[in-house]
Amino acid sequence: MNPVLALILANLVWGAASPVFKLALQNIPPFTLAFFRFFAGSLVFVFLALRHWQKLERKDWIQILIGGFFAININIGFFFMGLQKTESINAPIIASSQPIFLYLFSILVLRERPHPRVFLGILISFLGVLGIILSPLFTDGGISAAAKETAIEGNLFLIIATLGSVIYTLIFKNVLKRINFFQVTFISFFFCSLLFLPLIPKELSNWSFASLDGRGILGLVFGIFLSSALAYALYNYGVSKLPAQEVGVFTYIDPVVAVLLAIPLVHEYPTVYFFAGTFLVFIGIFIAEGRVHYHPFHRLKRPVEKAV
Repeated sequence: MNPVLALILANLVWGAASPVFKLALQNIPPFTLAFFRFFAGSLVFVFLALRHWQKLERKDWIQILIGGFFAININIGFFFMGLQKTESINAPIIASSQPIFLYLFSILVLRERPHPRVFLGILISFLGVLGIILSPLFTDGGISAAAKETAIEGNLFLIIATLGSVIYTLIFKNVLKRINFFQVTFISFFFCSLLFLPLIPKELSNWSFASLDGRGILGLVFGIFLSSALAYALYNYGVSKLPAQEVGVFTYIDPVVAVLLAIPLVHEYPTVYFFAGTFLVFIGIFIAEGRVHYHPFHRLKRPVEKAV
């Protein structure tokens, strides 16, 4: 399968994820949903993983489990908690702030020299993300101060989720050069889903499966078969074939899909603050990079060489 098409399909699914899971979390607790999503998702991959199993060294296990921890426990755990507190359409825009974290990482950890144009672009993007995070403070309509604080907390949780996604992508980029993505996906799904188990008993004290309805069932089915099994397989496959810098462009699909589905599913409508913040995020990235990421869509028309 063409890796560009794989990444397009993965992000179409993930664009739909925030409104779908926002609806599901009205019926099922976040850590219970996360556990079943990834534990059952791991079973989808078990036969393919065993068929392509490679002998792993200790460092391989460590990298897969650390990458999985950031991809699943940090990214998805805070993503679900954030969705419970804020609007789902904020999630993909805040996730687009990944270049900010990559820039800070390159300066603080890799000791790269900052460039004025890049710094200006990142600063503008940061102001856009900050505007979306703090937008509840400027929202009217009789919303209480407590509700506004909850929404801001939810937006901050989405920032933490985005940071988990950045670290996961950096770790798995190297791992997927050596180990097939079926095996990586199965191992990370299975073992990292177990880390949600200690958090479930508290949720079950206030919720039971007897109260599960169509919203929760939709979240489970979508989470297990589409957002986890299918999308992660497509994404990991795409990451294994393309340079990391080319992967980010596909995340711009997510906000469009999220807004289109959020209106009928959870009755969320973009505000002027949402549009203003989104505009600043993308303008900042354009200034920083001279374009909104490198566009590898020409690769759809010709074979893709594996990145090394």
